[in-house]
Amino acid sequence: MNGYKLALRHKRSLLGLAFIIPWLLGFVFMFATPLIQSIRFSFSKLTVNPSGFILEPVGWANFKEALFVDATFNRILTQSVSEMVLNVPMILFFSLFSATLLNQKFRGRVLARAIFFLPVILASNAISAAETAGLINLVGDSTVVNEMGETASTYNIMSMVMILSDIGMPLSFVDYIVQAITRIYDIITSSGVQILIFLAALQSVPGAMYEVAKMEGATAYESFWKITFPLVSPLILTNVIYTIIDSFTGSAVTDMIFSTAFTTQNFGLSAAMSWIYTIIISVILVIIGVLLSRRVHYN
Repeated sequence: MNGYKLALRHKRSLLGLAFIIPWLLGFVFMFATPLIQSIRFSFSKLTVNPSGFILEPVGWANFKEALFVDATFNRILTQSVSEMVLNVPMILFFSLFSATLLNQKFRGRVLARAIFFLPVILASNAISAAETAGLINLVGDSTVVNEMGETASTYNIMSMVMILSDIGMPLSFVDYIVQAITRIYDIITSSGVQILIFLAALQSVPGAMYEVAKMEGATAYESFWKITFPLVSPLILTNVIYTIIDSFTGSAVTDMIFSTAFTTQNFGLSAAMSWIYTIIISVILVIIGVLLSRRVHYN
């Protein structure tokens, strides 16, 4: 009697389950309990005493205070979301552009790829702590002294604004370009992982497809939009989600939540802020995921 054989779909399901088992175990044994406690704290007033802490239920008072009473939370939250909206397209464009260049064959390609990944190392906690303490300076001096003895910027932003305005570009587009120029350091330091993901996607594109396109007379521009972009589009969705989460991780809202809990000792309000922040992030991720998944090309 032949043994029972699993269908290919069931085998893939079991393989996917095997991949997420470590995450499930970590969630159950390490993350579930603090998650439940943060929910309790957000609906309570926490008072610390020598024997531990006491929770006094206050209903939605912490959420109301965060949204309608606190003078800075809404402003910092709105600013963080606005910066995310500006930074994510810039980071994705720079990452895809850099990965496309690094995927070409040239001498020193391995060294160039390592250099583009350096911002990930420089953005680590150890380097950030050393820079904050003044032990190192990664940005350098951005000013020079002119002949009058006054400090002047090394790059004149207004000249770029005047050039773009003179050629008839909309002011909103000019403002976006200026924002990209002023944020170039943040964009580069936030693009290391995205470049690696795009580079892996580009290397998985069959070279025969480019050869056929070249034989058919397609230009490099047409090959990019007809072959490269559709095949890497699933990783675009991945990078969008990663970039959004990464942009919120080190935002000013996170610092405010931390200071509210451990500086002012208002753990209930801090928990409520964190849950408001989490809900907003989740809504943004769901909306963007639904919109982009409709345009993603899967083989």
